Amino acid sequence: MLPRDEGREHLLAIADILAKVLDASIKIPGTSWLIGLDPLLGLIPGIGDVIANLIGTVILGIATRLQLPRIVLARMSLNLLINGTIGAVPIVGDLFSVWFRSHARNAVLLREAVLKPDRETHADWFYVAGIIGGTGALLLLTIAFTISLIYKLWTMVSV
Repeated sequence: MLPRDEGREHLLAIADILAKVLDASIKIPGTSWLIGLDPLLGLIPGIGDVIANLIGTVILGIATRLQLPRIVLARMSLNLLINGTIGAVPIVGDLFSVWFRSHARNAVLLREAVLKPDRETHADWFYVAGIIGGTGALLLLTIAFTISLIYKLWTMVSV
């Protein structure tokens, strides 16, 4: 059962605040760019991205509490997974986190799903299928490249 409107608005406000703190709370001097704690925590080797994503899962927990459709939860989870995976790459991952803003994306998904509970989720299904398909294609290309490289090295060594 959905919480009453006041409780629901409170949970949405918490999600918005978390997203802002993690993705857009600090203005870079001399620019119009905003960054949050996510890319800053990402500068801590090994554990920074984990901490940022753990904080970000609170938004996912709110979505679960508000009983969002599973496909929206899957899309939100994928956003966290993408941010955490690419964010683990030093420097490049932190720059990606500044651009991708997974927590802000999840807060928007949360708000849209709560305010329009009967909305079509075809876009969500397409997004999830695209991510899975793209990941599968990337995996196959990586395997093909690796096999090709091993074959070339083998022919060079065996001659």
